[in-house]
Amino acid sequence: MSQIRGTAGYHLGPEHRPFGGPSMSAATSDPSPLDAIRAQTSKIEDLLDTFAEPMKPCVSPPQDHLPAIGRFLIVVTFIEDALRIITQWNDQLSYLNDYRHIPWGLTHLFLGLNVIVMLVASALVVMRRHSTYAVGGLFGVVITQALGYGLIFDLNFFLRNLSVLGGLLMVISDSFHRKKFAFAGLPQIDEKDRKVYFQLAGRVLLVFLFVGFVFSGEWTVSRILVSIVGLIACVMVVVGFKAKWSAVLLVVILSIFNVLINNFWTLHPHHPHRDFAKYDFFQILSIVGGLVLLVNMGPGSLSVDEKKKVY
Repeated sequence: MSQIRGTAGYHLGPEHRPFGGPSMSAATSDPSPLDAIRAQTSKIEDLLDTFAEPMKPCVSPPQDHLPAIGRFLIVVTFIEDALRIITQWNDQLSYLNDYRHIPWGLTHLFLGLNVIVMLVASALVVMRRHSTYAVGGLFGVVITQALGYGLIFDLNFFLRNLSVLGGLLMVISDSFHRKKFAFAGLPQIDEKDRKVYFQLAGRVLLVFLFVGFVFSGEWTVSRILVSIVGLIACVMVVVGFKAKWSAVLLVVILSIFNVLINNFWTLHPHHPHRDFAKYDFFQILSIVGGLVLLVNMGPGSLSVDEKKKVY
């Protein structure tokens, strides 16, 4: 899509020039450093557009399915966790009682509420019904499980769940429509503005998983290359520069990594690491879902991609 960048070539009449400012002829004959930087930035953006064209997200009718796919992927880790608790009910009770020293009655209440909230809230997210309340419930599940299972100080768990929360914020952003809320004595708040801030917070949190991946595990040549490319893509997502293209790249990297590393289906059902690999697999799927929503919605107005359109 063509964009109008910069002020070069935009002819101002005398009535629009600042009082006492230089004429346009003088400005073009002696360009300022800022104009030179803008010109170089424009060339870089055009070059990125050329290379990214084959990888840009499709804008054809199949894109209409992206929000549904993204929403389902985001909550799939909660669905899997609820089914895990149900199928391993006695083991979960024993762990909470013996190792976390939670009283026996409270363990039943804790697990039961978690299962109900995860299943109901996940269904609401997929159906796009009461998304704000559903996401609030899933937020509560993440926090209470971190406290209940004693994982709040586990850095890897913390970073992964920050990314999952980022995906949930993208769900809220996706559910917003253009309407206004009126509160007595306060100015009206446009929901579109709220969506922008949720998009910003969501895309910032989404990249924390990759940060955890970079700083964990053994260093190899391939890992270093993937980490460099991924970190560049993460920075581009955070600042909103070529955010859709960067999100697509992260989806590809995380999907390949997930299948190769967290292939729980290749492990024996009683293998001690099978549950951990399965948990990690579905968590990464949820983060991929958040990136899919980012691809569909874009980074929002608080981004380089949107700001450059006004020039």
